[in-house]
This record gives sequence, structure tokens and C-alpha cells, in this order.
Amino acid sequence: MNRLYLLVPFVLIALFGGVFYRHLQAGRVAAQISADAASLARQKEAAEKQQLERKAKADADQRLAARVAEEKKKEDEKRAQWEAENARITADTAAAASKADATAAQIAELEPQLTSLRATKTRLGDETFELEKSVEQALIAKRNAELEIQRLTAMLAQQAAGGIAPPVLLPAAK
Repeated sequence: MNRLYLLVPFVLIALFGGVFYRHLQAGRVAAQISADAASLARQKEAAEKQQLERKAKADADQRLAARVAEEKKKEDEKRAQWEAENARITADTAAAASKADATAAQIAELEPQLTSLRATKTRLGDETFELEKSVEQALIAKRNAELEIQRLTAMLAQQAAGGIAPPVLLPAAK
């Protein structure tokens, strides 16, 4: 019996080792299969990711090209508008310069006439002043004459009332 105690555990250990070895081999195969499947999945994922990145880069390039084209179009429109505005300003400046030249020529033509009209105005003003002065002097002389007549009339009335000889009349002072 002594041998049986030693033999049974060795047989059981050998059986267990065989089963364990089979399961270990099956586990390795399953692990290899799952590793291969995971590797294929990663490769597919990487390929899809690369494809999506290519599409995203192509879309980004396309949007960038569209934006650049739009900016160029806006810049061309601004440049055309600026050139049109510059041409309009140049034309307006030329028109204003020609109008200024025509006005300067007209001023040069009218300047002597203006000078003669001013001289005539000054002469007429002086003549008017002299005539008004002579009218005022005539009015003053008339008032003086009326006052002298009143004074003489008063003296004659006083002499007639008093019997004094009439005075000698002197011409009125101017």
C-alpha cells in the first residue's frame, strides 16, 4: 500500500498535467486568435483613421482654396472700386481746375470794369456830397435870410412905433 500512496498522486499529477497542458495550448491558441483579431481591428481602425484624415485634409484644403479665392475676389473688387473712385476724383479735379481757370479769366476780364465802376461810384459819391453840401448851405443861407428879414421887420416895427430913423441895411453874411 505504500506504493499506492506514491503512485496514485503521481498518476493524478500526470493526468492533471496533461489536461493542464491541453488547456494551456488551447488558451494560447485562443489568445493568439484574439491578438490577431485585435491586430486586424487596429489595422482597420488605423486605415479608417487615415482615410478620414485624408478626407478632412482634402476638405480643409478645399475650404482654404475657396477662402483664398473669395479673399482675392474681394481684393480685386476693392481695387477696381478704388481705381474707379480714383478716376472719378481725377476727372472731378480736372473739371474743377478748368472751371477755376475759366473763372480766373472771367475775373481778369471783369477786374478793369470793376475798377472803373468803383471810381465812378467814388466820383458820384463826391458829387452827391458836394451837391448835398451846397443844398445845406443854401438852406442855411435861406434861414439866415429869413432871420435877417424877421430882425429887420422887428426893427422897422420898433422904429415905426418909436419914430427913430431907419437903419442902413447891410448885406447878410454868408
